[in-house]
Amino acid sequence: MNDRLRTVELLLDGQWTAASAGTTLTTVTAATGEPVAQVAAAGTDDADRAIAAAAGAAAEWGATSPGRRREILEQAASLLSERSTDLAELMSREMGAASGWCHFNVHVAVGMLKEAAAQTYSMVGEVIPSDVPGLTALGVRQPAGVTLGIAPWNAPLILGVRAVAMPLAYGNPVVLKASEQTPATQAEIVHALHDAGVPAGAIGLITNAPDDAPQIVERLVTHPDVRRINFTGSTRVGRIIGELAGKHLKRVVLELGGKAPLLVLRDAPLDDAVAAAAFGAFMNQGQICMSTERIVVESDVLDEFSTKLADHATSLRVGDPTDPATQIGPMVHAQAAGHVEALIEDAVNLGATVVTGGTRSGLFVQPTVLRGVTSKMRIYHEESFGPVASIIEAGSEDNAVDIANDTPYGLSSAIFSSNVAHALQLAKRIKSGICHINGATVHDEPQMPFGGVGDSGFGRFGSRAALEEFTELRWITVQDGSRHYPI
Repeated sequence: MNDRLRTVELLLDGQWTAASAGTTLTTVTAATGEPVAQVAAAGTDDADRAIAAAAGAAAEWGATSPGRRREILEQAASLLSERSTDLAELMSREMGAASGWCHFNVHVAVGMLKEAAAQTYSMVGEVIPSDVPGLTALGVRQPAGVTLGIAPWNAPLILGVRAVAMPLAYGNPVVLKASEQTPATQAEIVHALHDAGVPAGAIGLITNAPDDAPQIVERLVTHPDVRRINFTGSTRVGRIIGELAGKHLKRVVLELGGKAPLLVLRDAPLDDAVAAAAFGAFMNQGQICMSTERIVVESDVLDEFSTKLADHATSLRVGDPTDPATQIGPMVHAQAAGHVEALIEDAVNLGATVVTGGTRSGLFVQPTVLRGVTSKMRIYHEESFGPVASIIEAGSEDNAVDIANDTPYGLSSAIFSSNVAHALQLAKRIKSGICHINGATVHDEPQMPFGGVGDSGFGRFGSRAALEEFTELRWITVQDGSRHYPI
């Protein structure tokens, strides 16, 4: 018997339980085939039970004082921090991530819970001047109701916590549908919240078999008691969820794919730009929605930048993700590695040059720098989600901006220039939800408004920006004295 095999159950109405049909699946470490967890495989009736429990808890959790909600979220943050070593090891086994990325996930997830705790008092309203004599008009924020969070695998702790933390802070009961790739890791988020004192029904967990995902998601999204939905994942699935929600007049936050550009202008501090580009392109094997997918470099500095970036990429250590010295681990599964390999092959066949890397061994793809990438290549348009830095030459800064905008995606972006004031003006022309000047495209902080435009989705996570997404703004009036009516 494998002593490390986890058991993952559903959390329904405050009770950890098997799926109603008793069905389970076993997840494994892709690189070794070692079993990781025996996971409850929910059916649609379990989804109904989770939402019913959340609806039943809505009044109690919504009426819980902000101080108490704050205490619970702070305690959950403390529990995640205390369990950090186990969480990082579990995450690495489930998705093959290097140790540094796993510990970073714990760190940011803890910060997100702390930030959510700090925001429980931010549901402030306002007094709105009225032209009616004796009328006091109020704008009042109230919890929106049952919230469904659907989280992906690539940053399972960060994005799992993000799916639930702010909605809970604002008094909404939440059901988390975990990723099929990382159910055990995301179950630990729910364990921490449950152990911290979130009342029965106010936090729930659904795990499912991959083949059952479409029907489970449809049942959760369309359930009449669900009032808010947040989804982080692919644009393809985001469209499906957005369409389902739209048919039922439900509000959604969609944080989807990206093709983040990093612009290197002729006056850029090149060493800083190289460091940011390498981090953005290769961190977590490029499996981050904000990953630097296109590096747009002005001709004057193209040769020097390309050489420096290739040297940096070559120096990165590829290997066993459990080794703390490893910087690049395996891809999440063979399909992902094959996709990256096919994109590189297509680019080379159409004229791109592999400056360094370009090879694959099993799930491991060497950090790759491609030069001479053009719009006729798949990798120019498609999200690679792998450790590939595509360098595209720009003849001018206006050309660089045009290339940056030559995509339906619009999540993150970056500009490197010594002229910050001018870069700020260029940033306004880039169609993205996020733009960092002299910083990497991969950057997130719990208090920042996070989200994209175009095919990268809509809505914003992060602190006060989430107030608009996960609360209802109501207009309430109080009439003092008699009021004259025309009839």
